[in-house]
Amino acid sequence: MSEQITPVPGPGHALVRGRSVVITAAAGTGIGFAAAQRFAINGADLTISDRHERRLGEAADRLEAEFGVRPHTVPCDVTDPAQLDHLMDSAVERHGRIDVLVNNAGLGGTASVMEMTDDQWSSVLDVTLTSTFRATRSVLRHMLPQGSGVIINNASVIGWRAQAGQAHYAAAKAGVMALTRASAMDVAPHGIRINAVSPSIAMHAYLAKVSDDDLLAQLSAQEAFGRAAQPWEIANVMVFLASDYSSYMTGEVVSVSSQHA
Repeated sequence: MSEQITPVPGPGHALVRGRSVVITAAAGTGIGFAAAQRFAINGADLTISDRHERRLGEAADRLEAEFGVRPHTVPCDVTDPAQLDHLMDSAVERHGRIDVLVNNAGLGGTASVMEMTDDQWSSVLDVTLTSTFRATRSVLRHMLPQGSGVIINNASVIGWRAQAGQAHYAAAKAGVMALTRASAMDVAPHGIRINAVSPSIAMHAYLAKVSDDDLLAQLSAQEAFGRAAQPWEIANVMVFLASDYSSYMTGEVVSVSSQHA
């Protein structure tokens, strides 16, 4: 097999110019921050949130340095409905409306189902699944009256694929997929679309720090291109789903991986 060449991020194409976009868990080095970058380069008016206020400020600094515009920042713990309501209300106060919500927040971990505690199970389900529902419910208070909006959920191929030690995370991500499909039907009559992306392995600094090197190498080797995705490659699909190019897509879970089964 010839050597695979990792692509580089391309220029923006104004796909979401002037649209108000809220992204949860957008600090750090992962998909959330990459989404903020790709939405910014495509012209969005950003509101970014994260429970880590210092890292959120650092993310805003980086985005301002890169694009010349500082995003609106709102610290938010997605497990607290009141904080989610404040996030959405603050975005509307700043930008007048919310056109797109990216539900990126999630919590992982590794534990055998034989040894998993109730707390381990509950915390992963709460952050990854229940908070996706909470944020969706919160933003719909603003999208329903305006008769438009797009919600993009971050799922995972683990919602389809068996992997040892991931019963809680797999259940949560499978739930995100089901939530996406069912809630899309609820809001379609109101002109609102809900879709999800389902990545496999997207390599970034924090993942490399907290994960086993052999497992990361194994998962990367299983991919069709023989490598992990870059976070911006997942974010590009999110931008597509937020844009008018996907205007007839709703209730879909888009695999950004060859490892969907």
